[in-house]
Amino acid sequence: MEIGKLKNKKVVVLGGTSGFGLATAKAAAQQGASVVISSRSKANIEKALKELPAGVEGVALDVSDEAAVTSFFDGFGEFDHLVYTAGDSLPTDLSSTAAARKVFEVRFWGAYIAAKLAFPHIRPGGSITLTNGIVGIRPWKGWSAASAGAGAMEALTRALALEMAPIRVNAVCAGVVKTALWSGMSESEREAFYAQQAKALPVGRVGEGQDIAEAYLYLMQSGFTTGQIIVIDGGAVIA
Repeated sequence: MEIGKLKNKKVVVLGGTSGFGLATAKAAAQQGASVVISSRSKANIEKALKELPAGVEGVALDVSDEAAVTSFFDGFGEFDHLVYTAGDSLPTDLSSTAAARKVFEVRFWGAYIAAKLAFPHIRPGGSITLTNGIVGIRPWKGWSAASAGAGAMEALTRALALEMAPIRVNAVCAGVVKTALWSGMSESEREAFYAQQAKALPVGRVGEGQDIAEAYLYLMQSGFTTGQIIVIDGGAVIA
């Protein structure tokens, strides 16, 4: 991969205030990209900006609000790459219809809205990278809604890659990573969960934000890759 390929490119990371969204924003900025991150929470934006290189900008945005997302992209102008990592922490109980709908609201419909509205503003040679989880490939008991959402995201990625060509559309499919996704657990529950998952993985550990960020950077820079679901999971789907 050519060093500095993102230099002077404009990158928007929706959900870039924590986890691998934050790690991706940091990595892109370190490569010379002009980066904008978003979150619904101004406090989260301010906290993230303290960790990011100087020059990164933050915008308060509810990705489930189509009118707000429309206004954001119309006012932002042309840019090169969209990275969508927005997602609330998952509830510990996904059995109710309300919880199932909430999973789809931000993770699927938010991604759909963002991609659709960003597309007209992306420069030639640009890309859209969505975010997915391996439960669509290897479901967990009690997570049928999350598994269905992950399967829908795969289908959406491939369909958008055709509809939006030659703009490239891909998705990063992550395994268990230390992010705010698991903030619904207590600290002791979370650490026990990480330890349990690590024992089952061929690499012997759960992921960190920077592990996943490398995949987003690859997909932004690889001009011959589209319609792909890149699995970064420490070997979970083969274990």
